Amino acid sequence: MSEQRTLAIDIGGSGIKAALLDDKGQLISERERVPTPSKPIAPEVLLKAIDEAVSPLGAFDRVSVGFPGYVRDGRVITAPNLGTETLSGFDLQQALSSRWGKPVRVLNDADVQGFGAISGRGIEMILTLDTGAGTAIFRDGEIMPHLELAHHPISGGKTYDEYIGNQARRKKGKKKWNKRIAKVIDLLRVVVHFDHLYIGGGNAKDIDFPLPHDVSVVPNTEGLSGGIALWRAIPPHIAAGTGAIGAPDLPSTSGSTTEGDHQPHRGPDAE
Repeated sequence: MSEQRTLAIDIGGSGIKAALLDDKGQLISERERVPTPSKPIAPEVLLKAIDEAVSPLGAFDRVSVGFPGYVRDGRVITAPNLGTETLSGFDLQQALSSRWGKPVRVLNDADVQGFGAISGRGIEMILTLDTGAGTAIFRDGEIMPHLELAHHPISGGKTYDEYIGNQARRKKGKKKWNKRIAKVIDLLRVVVHFDHLYIGGGNAKDIDFPLPHDVSVVPNTEGLSGGIALWRAIPPHIAAGTGAIGAPDLPSTSGSTTEGDHQPHRGPDAE
């Protein structure tokens, strides 16, 4: 069987990134990036920006997309950092499949980055720090139903997005922002009782305090490389919920999402 080339797309509040992956989830192309259009984004404007990011990469067989909002059956429910008022109800999965004639899967961007980061053992969680905040939870490599914790109040009526998002980092300064990150880690530990917490996203590089042994920063490229798991490791009940077009039969996963060969990233350095 010939190798499948997976186009991985990571849609963020400030940039849209794309790269090609081999069957092991390794990048086999340069990582392309274009600025995310100004909010609120109309569906066709978003599609054109994605086209711009993808066009230099060449041929691909299937597509994985991480989207910064709540996605159900490939359809956007919320897009707080892109424009819920314009994108809610937009079937991004179907639109891209029709545009390229390829099978497409779309999940929340934190879910996708989590697939790239986890070891597949125990309760693992990812917290992404970009324009806003994102979270995903996994149990023995199996993704749990997505929770939009970023929109839950955490302090003084502020949501996670408002408390540790990019605007808060700029307004409060790095020192106060880091204190808030430490507080969030402690709260998530109490709420989730994670075995390991991974922190990703473009602002993770600004964390400057020593992290506990069960917390580590992961490279931002995991938001792309995690896309391979959408085609080989999502449990059937989750795969069905994505409304994937042309999706192959997927095995049930009670262990690692990466077939036991992926180790968690340690250390404070992120790309």
